[in-house]
Amino acid sequence: MPRACFALLLVSFLAACAPDAQESSGAPSGRPPNFIVFFADDLGWGDLGSYGAPVIRTPHLDRMAAEGQRWTNFYVTASVCSPSRAGLLTGRLPVRNGLYGDQVRVLFPDFVGGIQDEEITLAEALRDVGYATGMFGKWHLGDGPRYLPTRHGFDYWFGIPYSNDMMSTLPREERRAAFLDPKIEYWDVPLIRSERDGAGEIVTETLEQPADQTTITKRYAEEAVDFIRAHRDEPFFVYVPHSMPHVPLFRAPGFENHSGAGLYGDVIEEIDWSVGRILDTLEEEGIAGNTVVFFSSDNGPWTAFRTQGGLAGPLREGKGMTWDGGMRVPGLFWWPGTIAPEVVTKEIGSTSDLFATFVGMAGGAVPDDRPMDSFDLAPVLRGSGEGPREEVPFYRGSELYAYRVGNYKAHFVTEGEYGLAGGRQEHDPPLLYDLSVDVGEQWTIATEQPEALARVTARAAQHLAGVEVAPSQFDLRTGG
Repeated sequence: MPRACFALLLVSFLAACAPDAQESSGAPSGRPPNFIVFFADDLGWGDLGSYGAPVIRTPHLDRMAAEGQRWTNFYVTASVCSPSRAGLLTGRLPVRNGLYGDQVRVLFPDFVGGIQDEEITLAEALRDVGYATGMFGKWHLGDGPRYLPTRHGFDYWFGIPYSNDMMSTLPREERRAAFLDPKIEYWDVPLIRSERDGAGEIVTETLEQPADQTTITKRYAEEAVDFIRAHRDEPFFVYVPHSMPHVPLFRAPGFENHSGAGLYGDVIEEIDWSVGRILDTLEEEGIAGNTVVFFSSDNGPWTAFRTQGGLAGPLREGKGMTWDGGMRVPGLFWWPGTIAPEVVTKEIGSTSDLFATFVGMAGGAVPDDRPMDSFDLAPVLRGSGEGPREEVPFYRGSELYAYRVGNYKAHFVTEGEYGLAGGRQEHDPPLLYDLSVDVGEQWTIATEQPEALARVTARAAQHLAGVEVAPSQFDLRTGG
């Protein structure tokens, strides 16, 4: 349904300030907290032990859940890689900054588009208030020199510029089969190091091509550990967007046959190890009590790859779709001494909310010269108040497919992806689900609950009226 047709169909202020140092066990006097964000790639809502994974062991992530907060209604801003990462880093919906596509859904190598200079990333906002900023993993917001992480707020980057299945060296007809027996040389993805030198100039080098993906998860963790130790005496922001479990799947030799869930389970268990490696480092350095750690995924599981694609648990469908399985993700917060242990919250949150939450805790200011889609979750994290977010928009490209208000979610358009869940369907009246009792979105109650449907559609129309859709950066086509 085109945006105009949809419109016809549809008839906080930032209050957190820098925290008192005494609130966090081990916090240096007068210093704001450090922030670490783990962002897995294509990990499903049901792939962690604390979210019900039956055979994959994730003791370190389960520890985060036991010692911190586990969110059961946490969302991303898109059901595919690039726009989801844009939402986390900018605190804005991808349709506002052009980091989406209607013709292509993610950025590919050598595309002319990418994150624009006028966007303010979370790394830039934190660096402006004195944070050291390091990134260790997949970028996927443009691979040209002007788009790289060190041009957008990061002092240091070690990682790959796009998904690990790009730059295939195989004929098209052989590529899918290669995922079943992956070899490093099948994907010519570069591993890059980029940093600012003493004069502030950016120095970028390709360390290896193709990247050795059997060791890449471990190297992300070890590079992050080195960065944390080097900056332990100043506030820092560490972003660890893992390359996997996006296919092709690789794991270190020590994790072969480590899980009871085959290759996919091995990969998840190595990611869990990497989280544990960094948590241990925080404790060894005596800064765990002054560090907020967050873990999530960029979208739901790539279920088209079956046992190599993960699980969405009780949620419907997966990656690429606006059913909850595509956009509801794990959300774990850990902050010893400040976040109470063993808290499971049903409040609604989004990765876009990290911007307002972390910038507020750091004593900075959220930009007021542009529309933002970021809410401050600090009251929920500290146990001092309720969550400010009641609504979640579900976009596919530039089009609003669904909208959630409270427990009710309306679907105006549904569409499968990757050969699953059927073709595009426009719904008049929209489908309506009560997610408090029907988390799998199985039984529409549009007929039984007309007032609830009217409320959700009206709020969706109000949302759309406040959104000016920017031209797509992804659909600019390829260039040199």
